[in-house]
Amino acid sequence: MERKPIPSRLDDLWPGATHILRIERRRELKNHCERQVVYAITSLPEARADAAALLHLSRKHWAVENELFHVRDMTFGEDACRVRTGAAPCVLALIRDATLNIIRSLRQKPRPARENFAARPRAAIRAAVGS
Repeated sequence: MERKPIPSRLDDLWPGATHILRIERRRELKNHCERQVVYAITSLPEARADAAALLHLSRKHWAVENELFHVRDMTFGEDACRVRTGAAPCVLALIRDATLNIIRSLRQKPRPARENFAARPRAAIRAAVGS
């Protein structure tokens, strides 16, 4: 991995930045291939910022996004929720997480389970109270 100093204009905007990363993603689908290039800035020290460690951190970040936030959005339409003030957004996130935990404890897929429970509220109550 080639090491170059951080350009001074970026150092002014992000004090303490130690690396600029370029990550290229490729995805092969049935009908076509996709390629995406993204850039990131980090302040990790040199000892913790080799190419393998930075790639691992990027993948861990996207694992959280794909396994939690994407599931919450696809199951509950979280991104479309207009609740933005006070404690309500945090409370709703906790309710969604608790609901996902109940669904997963039943070994069901989130979206179909939510639709099933919406049509059968008593089954949802039984699942929530553990009976």
